Amino acid sequence: MASSTNSAFRVRFAPSPTGYLHVGGARTALYCYLLARHMGGAFVLRIEDTDEERSTEESMRMQIADLEWLGLRWDEGPHPQTLKDLGPHGPYRQSQRKHLYQDYAQRLIKSGHAFYCFMTDEELEQQRKQAEASGQAQQILSPYRDRALSEAQARLARGEKAAIRFKVNPVKRDYVLNDLVRGEVVFPSDMVGDFVLIRSSGMPVYNFCCVIDDVLMQISHVYRAEEHLSNTLRQMMIYEALGAKLPQFGHLSIILGPDKQKLSKRHGATSCNEYRLNGYLPQAINNFIAMLGWSSPKGQEIMSMAEMTEQISLDRFNSSPAVFDDQKLKWVNASHLRALPDDELWTLIQPFLESAGIKVPSDTGWRHRALELMKPYMSTLADSVELFKPLARGSFQVLPEAQETLAWESSRAVVGKWMEIIQGHPKAHLSEEEFNAAQEQVKSSCQVKGKFLFMPIRVAVLGKPHGAELKILVPLLDKSELVARAQTVLNGMA
Repeated sequence: MASSTNSAFRVRFAPSPTGYLHVGGARTALYCYLLARHMGGAFVLRIEDTDEERSTEESMRMQIADLEWLGLRWDEGPHPQTLKDLGPHGPYRQSQRKHLYQDYAQRLIKSGHAFYCFMTDEELEQQRKQAEASGQAQQILSPYRDRALSEAQARLARGEKAAIRFKVNPVKRDYVLNDLVRGEVVFPSDMVGDFVLIRSSGMPVYNFCCVIDDVLMQISHVYRAEEHLSNTLRQMMIYEALGAKLPQFGHLSIILGPDKQKLSKRHGATSCNEYRLNGYLPQAINNFIAMLGWSSPKGQEIMSMAEMTEQISLDRFNSSPAVFDDQKLKWVNASHLRALPDDELWTLIQPFLESAGIKVPSDTGWRHRALELMKPYMSTLADSVELFKPLARGSFQVLPEAQETLAWESSRAVVGKWMEIIQGHPKAHLSEEEFNAAQEQVKSSCQVKGKFLFMPIRVAVLGKPHGAELKILVPLLDKSELVARAQTVLNGMA
């Protein structure tokens, strides 16, 4: 984990482990990471796992693995393998901090900022229906707000359950937030009624945990999704009641799909793990999502982590919705992929080839030649499967779609002449220029052109009349393999 040099600048990423790490969450984590590195501050990972029904350790480990894959190393938080706390402000899992929330809830009760509420579900539902009927937002009016604390304590002693609610000041006033992304945001205090801090089950709610943790972890800047803006008024009230300093907030732009609706599963892959499995590079994902709400002051579109770290700043975030463009992501990924050294790229594509059962020559020289020819046609690592499939030994077969081509009167002569030229070639492999020359020889000898020339040769190499460009593939297949494939085609035409 990196060490921080500016202890005053502290940011956190606080995911809920209730599923995969969405690209929106990854973007928040990335911005926090980049800002922490740029400012010489600390990047804290906190796990908000108080939703007992939906939070799972499997999801937490999956999200941590995704952050690791993206290279977003945190200074404080759960250890990526052991989950043990790293840092002086643990525990970093909210489920292990319940005693702290109870302690602060008691402080707010004693200071008159909170109270025990014994309202039943039926009473709450009745108020909800009344609010709905009147066309107003529900704001809880609890009959227990101004009861004596001793009365509540007596009921608790008898085994009754109570929620702890925050006591909102009835005198209306405006809370003003100077948002780092959106500028000034004004919240009238009567937007909320007395809200729950701790449920009657003893489980604290998000807004309360969030504030207590940010105070105790000394978080100076909070960058989070736009959807959290609605939580901010309640949190500002809690900060004020605690006499704690408000961190600086920045609410990031919403991410939309191509249809201008909020990005979701229906738009295709939205989790980091899916993009990893689909052959995207972590550096490309980081580069692309960084531009969904931020822009390089130098106008760059392809950037390394070092370049983004250098250029990130507090004042270049855009509040306008960002559109997730899959084609732009592919372009960014292709740019990063093609910049990789051949050895590194081969290491990355090998699992995709092995998974598809594709066996190709193992010598380094062949691999370098193959990658130099294939790289311009690859946008993702997964593209290597279709590109390398025709090169796999033992994979050749004449497909049914080739029969029309092979039925042409001139096709047998074309394939035969092609095989004869390859057999007579002095070297084990043809260069692109030598392949072009061989094709011209077939054209001249057989007096054919256009599809009557290209398609039979393509069948002799690929087993089908359409597919990858032969000038790429032929130089990667040795002479004996090309001859064997042509012979297989001729045998099938007998």
